[in-house]
Amino acid sequence: MITVNDIAVEFGGTTLFSEVTFAINENDKIALMGKNGAGKSTLLKIVAGENKPSRGNISAPKEAVIAYLPQHLLTKDDCTVMEETSKAFAEVFNMKAEIDDLNEQLTIRTDYESDDYMKLIERVSELSEKFYSIEEVNYEAEVEKVLKGLGFEREDFTRSTSEFSGGWRMRIELAKILLKKPDLILLDEPTNHMDIESIQWLEDFLINSAKAVMVISHDRAFVDNITNRTIEVTMGRIYDYKAKYSDYLELRKDRRIHQQKAYDEQQKFIADNQAFIDRFRGTFSKTESVQSRVKMLEKIVPIEVDEVDTSSLKLKFPPSPRSGQYPVVVDGLSKSYGDHVVFNDANLVIERGQKVAFVGKNGEGKSTMIKAIMKEIDFEGKLEVGHNAQIGYFAQNQAALLDGDLSIFETIDHIAVGDIRTKIKDMLGAFMFKGDDIQKKVKVLSGGEKTRLAMIKLLLEPVNVLILDEPTNHLDMKTKDIIKDALKDFDGTLILVSHDRDFLDGLAEKVFEFGHKRVKEHFEDIKGFLAHKKMESLKEIEK
Repeated sequence: MITVNDIAVEFGGTTLFSEVTFAINENDKIALMGKNGAGKSTLLKIVAGENKPSRGNISAPKEAVIAYLPQHLLTKDDCTVMEETSKAFAEVFNMKAEIDDLNEQLTIRTDYESDDYMKLIERVSELSEKFYSIEEVNYEAEVEKVLKGLGFEREDFTRSTSEFSGGWRMRIELAKILLKKPDLILLDEPTNHMDIESIQWLEDFLINSAKAVMVISHDRAFVDNITNRTIEVTMGRIYDYKAKYSDYLELRKDRRIHQQKAYDEQQKFIADNQAFIDRFRGTFSKTESVQSRVKMLEKIVPIEVDEVDTSSLKLKFPPSPRSGQYPVVVDGLSKSYGDHVVFNDANLVIERGQKVAFVGKNGEGKSTMIKAIMKEIDFEGKLEVGHNAQIGYFAQNQAALLDGDLSIFETIDHIAVGDIRTKIKDMLGAFMFKGDDIQKKVKVLSGGEKTRLAMIKLLLEPVNVLILDEPTNHLDMKTKDIIKDALKDFDGTLILVSHDRDFLDGLAEKVFEFGHKRVKEHFEDIKGFLAHKKMESLKEIEK
């Protein structure tokens, strides 16, 4: 059992949370919930031992293994995928190497009676007992099974990690964590860079093979499928529910109703007594009664009603300048990396004002097609960007490209021109950056806050073609809904890459399916597309 004991986090005179206490038991699958900036990632880092609290501590058994996957990784690139993933077993391999070395020393040394020789025997006995208690494992087969589950192909195993995007390197780190079979797995937005088939595999692993898990995720279905407990971080404290996410939402609603009722009753009680005090203050016959009521009011502990996240993004894209009839025309487009063909002879036409979705599993060419449209890569075939097409592009790693040393205000101030300069604070406020928050450095922001800031940068210039590659990564569920509403009202052309079926539903009116080195056009929305393919969800498309 791992225990969080009365921890608090304070910085710059602000208390993020205090008096936080809870225990994590074996087989607990915990969703850590709360609005962006509430302190979820900070709490996870403290449990992981990455950060120290201002007060309090974490206690865990000496042998307990805690593994942590952060939102953003800085990984080295000096080996193959197989070699990097096999580092999960480094401790076991090192133990075996040390046992072999000690045994060799014991065979060549002759000082049998010395203290040093006895210490060698004790050390080799201790290590051997530990080593041989580990169940026999075919390590290569284990690595292969986990890598394939997370979407890697066999030919990827010998490729250098440097050839892979940040999202794929995140999966390598996740594979290492899962192979260690830790007592507690801590995951911060693990599904952001995964196709739905890999998410489904991860769900099965966490449910059936993992011990305790604590996860931050804005993927409703993922959280609901894997968790049996929800801890909410709100207003500097936590609430602990022995319930999965969807049940927690109902329980939280009930809690707030009861809080509001108790608060209203307390306020009426205070008002009635205050009215009595004000009426009879100075009346000799009522002096004792007045004083007793004054003392009673002084002792009352005010009932607090937990905040409901009422902050709202009043998000509206500026009117689009008119583009030509066909902003994007692709004719016989092919792209390969060495011998690896991404797609061949792809054709697509996107008309002015259309909202289209690119779907398919990772590695089938969705982001590659976008890079071709943005002229970031070479290709064979024809691709035309239409007359007066002004493109706004939100890449998967857009949040990571922000300058961490600038403040929120400076980030926008550096690029805002013209009349918009007088409205920077209003715009930041609309994106939930209020008051002194706008002076925070970008490097201290949560993943969701960085994504919102990157989205503001996109809004500063009127565009008529909006290309969004996984825009909902790191966004909380409410913000996703608000951005979706704004995109529905956007009067330009929209190209959207997303694995989030909820987000695409009601937004994309046409689907381009990427798979088997081809791009196939479907003249229907996501619901119609799935019905046409006789599928229930995007999970099945991506298999």
